[in-house]
Amino acid sequence: MIPDSLIAGYKSFLGDRFARERQRYETLAEAGQSPEILIIGCCDSRVSPEVIFDAGPGELFVVRNVANIVPPYETSGQFHGTSAAIEFAVEALKVKHIVVMGHASCGGIRSFAQKSAPLSSGDFIGKWMSIIAPAADTLEDPGEVPSEDYMARLNLAAVEQSLANLMTFGSVRRRVNAGEMELHGAYFGVATGHLLVRDPKTHRFEPMVKDVGVPPSLFGSY
Repeated sequence: MIPDSLIAGYKSFLGDRFARERQRYETLAEAGQSPEILIIGCCDSRVSPEVIFDAGPGELFVVRNVANIVPPYETSGQFHGTSAAIEFAVEALKVKHIVVMGHASCGGIRSFAQKSAPLSSGDFIGKWMSIIAPAADTLEDPGEVPSEDYMARLNLAAVEQSLANLMTFGSVRRRVNAGEMELHGAYFGVATGHLLVRDPKTHRFEPMVKDVGVPPSLFGSY
């Protein structure tokens, strides 16, 4: 039986949001989607991009995976869920912006930093998180017990690496170099609601809303 919470949520959606935005849904169904923004976020249940950015239906094209990672372009494997979504967003939807959004208290980042034991014989998380090893190499040795500050810096470094990996996709590189698309990095504080955005010139992460206080330790480059 499907969970009661989903049934109740769907009924609420039908009676409230869908009722208020029915015309928009009907238009989207007929005309198709044309979002201008691709957000690559974490599958963590606490960091829904649609909620954080108060987005309506059809406004964001969202890809979520463990630790919001963009793998480098390669075609030797058989399964490329994130790469396929990027390809569709860039080539078919012609998005104008790609945002890679990390977040505080990320379990994937923590598992990598703490060298956690595999959860299964397949070690899918461990193999996936190994993609950020080059980002970790740019930071100081965290020691046996990585600090929260270190893990925040690793998260930002991983966002930086994902932005670099995006540029290994020929379609992304061409459109960025042609001025048709921009890449952005962001970091969301789960407990605080603070959102930091990456300055493309300095690579520093600064508050999106300037009057919101953010711990100084997150301002540095790495």
